[in-house]
Amino acid sequence: MKKLLLSFCFLLFSVACFAQWYQMGSGVTNPFFSVYFTASDTGYVVGFQGTIRKTINGGTNWPAQTSGTTNMLWSVYFADANTGYIVGDFGTILKTINGGNNWTALTSGITFNLWSVYFIDANTGYAVGDGGTIIKTVNGGSTWTTQTSGTTYGISSVYFCNADTGYAVGDGGQIRKTINGGTWTPQTSGTTNPLTSVYFTDINTGYAVGDAGTILKTTNGGSNWTPQTSGTTYYLMSVYFTNAYTGYAVGGNGGVGNGIILKTINSGLNWTTQSGTTADGLKSICFSDTSTGYTVGFNGTILKTTNGGVFIEENQLSESPISIFPNPFTTSTTLQTNINLKSATLSIYNSLGQEVKTINNISGKQITLQRDNLLVGIYFIRLREDDKIIANEKLVIQ
Repeated sequence: MKKLLLSFCFLLFSVACFAQWYQMGSGVTNPFFSVYFTASDTGYVVGFQGTIRKTINGGTNWPAQTSGTTNMLWSVYFADANTGYIVGDFGTILKTINGGNNWTALTSGITFNLWSVYFIDANTGYAVGDGGTIIKTVNGGSTWTTQTSGTTYGISSVYFCNADTGYAVGDGGQIRKTINGGTWTPQTSGTTNPLTSVYFTDINTGYAVGDAGTILKTTNGGSNWTPQTSGTTYYLMSVYFTNAYTGYAVGGNGGVGNGIILKTINSGLNWTTQSGTTADGLKSICFSDTSTGYTVGFNGTILKTTNGGVFIEENQLSESPISIFPNPFTTSTTLQTNINLKSATLSIYNSLGQEVKTINNISGKQITLQRDNLLVGIYFIRLREDDKIIANEKLVIQ
């Protein structure tokens, strides 16, 4: 039976690839609109008719929290581990000060739908929405002041680089900037496509995404925005960067179907499509660290990666400059490389893309790998040194 299973796995992997993102069980089929993680294992998703769910074990379980509303909830943001805010339809703003155990409705003073919320600290935050709405609080949401946006177009996303400098994007390709936390001036985006999300990696470098596969980039604080080649015409709904070079954008066909995940490792110069195992559009993406990320969307979809969306294809494996013998193996095997390693790292991933073992500070040309507690199955190994990938290879334990 074991040999039959392994033969089937070999056949499967000869035509398939090592998963980049894998499904998490959310327990619902209603859409999620926003995801935010405060720690490696602790995160929140919000969505349809007042839905709030929280995980404290990295997405294995998502118990429901009580929101006290049936309004759509569009965006969640935490200022610290305990203090969080959610915005939604009809001016809805919710706040927690105990990590979501209790959510309290705040008075926003408006009835427009709110699409995005961002807090600089526990007291100072912004929410944006329909009708060009921008509101600000400086007292943790006790009161909100309406700011003049200069537009009646809907504003979909807001992001601040520091206490004073922020950006808001929305319908009609609009991008607006403030350098004093309140006076908003229009910028030239070069597109009329609706923009849905904005993210900055430093004070000068930022990205905005939207309809028809639109990705814009600025390197001078918004003075100029340059279109990037996304390789898709799908509606991109969210953008997130884990460092200056590595970023992700998610969306779907028409926004609601055939979820797509794009990744760049060169600051937006090139974007490649990742394997997101869902037929449902994706609405939001967030990383808890540089490797562990989550994206959510329609039909209760929650996808997770534990390796930054690393994709190991069969044709990549054949180019590996290492040999493994024996392979398959039962208790131990030897990796031989033609490179004299000085301080390399060997990572082992299972077929779901989860990193299950790491060996650091490898030197020389030969590595003895013990099975230890790894189960029977197919694995992939990645050997790297000085952030350079040396080899990818398939490994089988029987």
